[in-house]
Amino acid sequence: MPVWLREHSWRQTLSAVYLSLPLRGARATPANIFCSEQYLKVSIPPFLFEAVLYAPIDDTNSTAKIGNGNIFFTLYKKEPAMWDSLTLANADKEKLQNLRENAVLKAQEKAKEETEAKKIAKQEHKKYALEATMKVEEAERKRIEDLKENERQKVAKELELWKNQQKDGDKYKSIQKKEELHQEIEPLKERKNEKMNKTQIPNEGTSKTRLKSTRGHGSSSIFSQNLKEEQLPAPRAAATIKVNFTPRVFPTALRESRVAEEEEWLHKQAEARRIINSDLSELEDLKEEEKNPDWLKDKGNKMFAMGDYLGAVNAYNLAVRLNNKLPLLYLNRAACHLKLRNLHKAIEDSSKALELLTPPVPDNEKARVKAHVRRGTAFCQLELYTEGLQDYEAALKIDPRNENIEKDAEKIRHLIQGTMQSS
Repeated sequence: MPVWLREHSWRQTLSAVYLSLPLRGARATPANIFCSEQYLKVSIPPFLFEAVLYAPIDDTNSTAKIGNGNIFFTLYKKEPAMWDSLTLANADKEKLQNLRENAVLKAQEKAKEETEAKKIAKQEHKKYALEATMKVEEAERKRIEDLKENERQKVAKELELWKNQQKDGDKYKSIQKKEELHQEIEPLKERKNEKMNKTQIPNEGTSKTRLKSTRGHGSSSIFSQNLKEEQLPAPRAAATIKVNFTPRVFPTALRESRVAEEEEWLHKQAEARRIINSDLSELEDLKEEEKNPDWLKDKGNKMFAMGDYLGAVNAYNLAVRLNNKLPLLYLNRAACHLKLRNLHKAIEDSSKALELLTPPVPDNEKARVKAHVRRGTAFCQLELYTEGLQDYEAALKIDPRNENIEKDAEKIRHLIQGTMQSS
């Protein structure tokens, strides 16, 4: 049975109501508070406070601050007016039940709308990232094509220059050969004329025979040498050249700067397929959205807010089986284990979350603070105050302005001192 918190104080103005609720030594978190337009509930087991407000409020702008053993509510009225009392008077149980159910339904609808808005924003972010990546790849592809085109033009110019040089060399060789041939023929003609003048012609047959023999011998010595010089090489033999391409998983060309990223992506995909295939028989009955770790995390958060800690643990367990690299899953599950007094499991999950929250960067400061505080709380509840104090001091190094952590750390120091004095 819950213990009802009936001690409270309140005051009002035309536009707002200020409510102070004592905690009686209990430790409250924002998850323990539920507020709608006309229904306010604070559940800190075993304590419970419930109020059906006199008139509707603006639950979006209303605030709740936890500190000094109290919860201070600032509730802004929808319509400026003075209330006769904080809660509705003479409200029957049926009406109260309807108000509770309507408040829960509205909260669920609001959470669903927020989830959809987050999903749409995430999709837009992914779309923007994809477009930016495509632009970068297009610019890189264009740069490479320009480099190839410049190289091709450079090689074409060099080839044209080499052809012109070859043509000039061939012309020079042909002119040189003609000059050498002319130089060899001129002395032969002069010798021939001298012999013709000196020799007497006995008969026509003898002169023709000598002339033929002279011409035959001279032509053989000249043209045989020219044929040797102008002899062309044999044509090259035909052959086939095999070209092997590097096997690629991705459709784009290989970039040396992207090799590490591609290997990491392939490793993650293989790991995810291995996990899903190992649990395939158990996941066949699940819906498509139930196979999404983000959807399961949001479902676990809603169950935690409603006080269903076992259901939240089951949701986080399934999400971890689908993706064991999300630190928030372990962090949220550690909070559930603290509520259920599973202290050793809370320590394990907080430690795993801290392992995944590396390297320490400003974006994960809040998560690291929560992990240290939850692990330190579990240590203290196990009466391991020294280990708990170490975690609280680590949280203070990350967030030195947090007064709540400083107060808890001071309490642990006093407990350690008292334990040492008693021993």
